[in-house]
Amino acid sequence: MEMRLLGNTEVKVSVIALGTMTWGEQNTEAEAHAQMDFALEHGVNFWDTAEVYPVPIRGETYGITETFIGTWLASRRCREKIVLASKVAGPTQRLTYIRDGNLRFDRKNMEKALHDSLKRLQTDYLDLYQLHWPERSTNFFGQLGYKHQPDETFTPVAETLSVLQEFVQAGKVRAIGLSNETPWGVAQFLKVAEQLNLPRVVSIQNPYSLLNRTFEIGLAEMAIREQVGLLAYSPMAFGLLSGKYRNGQKPAGSRMALFGDYFDRYSNPQALAAADAYIELAIQHGLSPAQMCLAFVNQQPFVTSNIIGATSLAQLQENIESAELTLSPQLLAEIEAIHTRYPNPSP
Repeated sequence: MEMRLLGNTEVKVSVIALGTMTWGEQNTEAEAHAQMDFALEHGVNFWDTAEVYPVPIRGETYGITETFIGTWLASRRCREKIVLASKVAGPTQRLTYIRDGNLRFDRKNMEKALHDSLKRLQTDYLDLYQLHWPERSTNFFGQLGYKHQPDETFTPVAETLSVLQEFVQAGKVRAIGLSNETPWGVAQFLKVAEQLNLPRVVSIQNPYSLLNRTFEIGLAEMAIREQVGLLAYSPMAFGLLSGKYRNGQKPAGSRMALFGDYFDRYSNPQALAAADAYIELAIQHGLSPAQMCLAFVNQQPFVTSNIIGATSLAQLQENIESAELTLSPQLLAEIEAIHTRYPNPSP
């Protein structure tokens, strides 16, 4: 398994990261433990979770994913082998059950969030702590265009970074990162960190797949030049690029069968047509469609790690093995031709 440096730190993470958002919704605790065992045995050392997981986000399941990871860590006693990342939730009207619904990246909220995550995870530190989405209104979670809110207020970046600095100094967090961010947001965090000698973000976790390459437009150069590498999520576009949803199929228990309305950006006609073209291309080259789309993400120079999600060990094995696949220049050119026909249908 290839290892890559996490930003400007000395922390090495596997190019394949273990995503966890199905644990507690589509996967039981025993299945989650089996996935972690399998991933570790096959060279994956990077786990990504969040306080709000599993997804879809519901009050009844809040925190369960972290709890499952915590029971695994307690029973396996291998914390030092894992690079563990979690996230603090930002504001949204749907999360009224978390910290009275007044979610901000301020001291009160972040101290409570980190303390509770560490307790559920049964660890005294996180290797990476991320802001799950911006506190301000901007374009993320499927919104392509930016709509300015001139009267909006949000926690100053300096205040947020100052709290994160205290976490780092206390040994509770090793490094910090952003998620679902824009170029302006990343630039602000880097500028303030340099001006005030505060911790520098080392990663940005945004969606990236053959159906959503918007990261390349404004953030790819930032990721490379500033050593704020991409932790790519949804690399198979909610499973659409695996081929299992072709011709209108929705296998029982699959994400699209259970939660299709929750992620409707993957079901528009352009997305379905583009996915079908990529799947056909993989088949023509004798490749697994899932592995081809994951290998494409793995090969991007701005990617630090590719966060895969699986609901079975068979899927997990196939996803992990994508790390061994290198796409040829010819195949990459054919992928570009499809991208030209169907640019970013699922932002």
